[in-house]
Amino acid sequence: MNGAESLVRTMVKGGVDVCFSNPGTSEMHFVAALDRVPGMRCVLGLFEGVVTGAADGYFRMKGTPASTLLHLGPGLANGLANLHNAKKANSGIVNIVGQHAVYHIDYNAPLTSDIEGLARPMSSWVRTSPDSKSVAADGAAAIAAAKSAPPQIATLILPADTAWNEADGIAEVPAEQQRASYSPQAVEQAAKILHGDGEGTLLLMTGSALSEQGLALAERIAAKTGCTVMGPTFRPRMARGRGRFSIDRIHYVIDNALQMLARFRHIVLVESDDPVAFFAYPNKPSILKPEGCEVHRMTSWGENSVAALEALAGAVKASAKDVKPQAAAELLKPTGALTHASIAQSIAYAIPENAILVDESLTTGRAFFPPTAAAAPHDWLQNMGGSIGFSTPLSIGAAIACPDRKVICMVGDGSAMYTIQSLWTQARENLNIVTIVFANRIYQILRGEFDNVGAGEPGQRANDMLRLDRPTLDFVALAKGMGVPGRAVTNADEFNKALAEAVAEPGPRLIEVQM
Repeated sequence: MNGAESLVRTMVKGGVDVCFSNPGTSEMHFVAALDRVPGMRCVLGLFEGVVTGAADGYFRMKGTPASTLLHLGPGLANGLANLHNAKKANSGIVNIVGQHAVYHIDYNAPLTSDIEGLARPMSSWVRTSPDSKSVAADGAAAIAAAKSAPPQIATLILPADTAWNEADGIAEVPAEQQRASYSPQAVEQAAKILHGDGEGTLLLMTGSALSEQGLALAERIAAKTGCTVMGPTFRPRMARGRGRFSIDRIHYVIDNALQMLARFRHIVLVESDDPVAFFAYPNKPSILKPEGCEVHRMTSWGENSVAALEALAGAVKASAKDVKPQAAAELLKPTGALTHASIAQSIAYAIPENAILVDESLTTGRAFFPPTAAAAPHDWLQNMGGSIGFSTPLSIGAAIACPDRKVICMVGDGSAMYTIQSLWTQARENLNIVTIVFANRIYQILRGEFDNVGAGEPGQRANDMLRLDRPTLDFVALAKGMGVPGRAVTNADEFNKALAEAVAEPGPRLIEVQM
């Protein structure tokens, strides 16, 4: 048994049985070990950003880490943007990065680089295996880090000779760290705040608090105390749809966010952080809470927020009897022109039961949230780190984690081009993903930001940096070239029909919404 085989066996035994991969020469012994060791599902991505984004999506839906297989420093560097997004989402991932043989590194070959230095900004745990006999134990430690509470991104660097030399065997993964409970004192403080100033208090929740169970508890607390419940602008995963407590989210636009938060005197954080602006803008604040508002932390990432909310509900004597049923909204198929509102209505109508929505729709998608509250129950996943090109890879990981659920990926045309290779992997794995590309032929969010930062009126050169024309992108042709059936729509009736057919059919589909 060589080092690579000992690592694969350790990973499978440790519950890491999916590997999103884009290997090179230094990883060939790992690739060979995948043939000899049963139990590992291997998924090839044609770009490392697809690989790392898929691992993020897998963790968000499965709750356990997948692995990636990346080639040396440049391969890791290609995947760093979506590792940044995964880190912001607190996703657990085990990265396996091949390295030159130990004796070859000093020769400064073309691909030689400081892999540990590249890994550290996005990885909480980084280690280079010094020899083949250490590989299995190092792999077990990486798995333990990825499964910890809160989860970590772990990067194990595997020099080629440690992979091909003889190893002793597999290693046991340390017992999984239990999710921390919560601070009873923090819950007691939150209860006192709600008793004293319920209507002036915001419960700002993310993470596990936005599960169906967490939202149901928050609904009872809000009904009993008069507090308001919101989520941050972006969240890793949120339960939404009919029968679930529908909450607002802090608006992306600073002026709107300030108006939303102006009345609160207390903010209780449930896994969330202080509300801050996405960017700095001239003459506008970075902190969005009103002056004099006090912030109190009830739970942090890695703590059991559902248990804390249950304790808080008990402390304020909130129960299901306090909740008034939410008014049922009727879902209607729109007709006529494609607008942000009609697109949102079409999507809300088409969402199937228990779907997973991956949202990177940016400007178009800001209208989606209210109408989809009445859609069939679903999970909503968003970009936590702001690095573009996360949604189509994330959809791959979500679909592999939950093969019995339909995944709907919503993405702008500019964002889609960052990781368009995802469509090939969707086709190869025959994944149940509907990719909706909103083609407005412009980086519309940047056009808005040009105004927001006070850069003046864009001239010809500036406009050329913002527009996606000359030539116009043809997403149906791009999808066909990668094995995904696609169609373009230009009005709401065509969109309704395309959505219904795409949702009903197995395998991947693409819809280009020409706006």
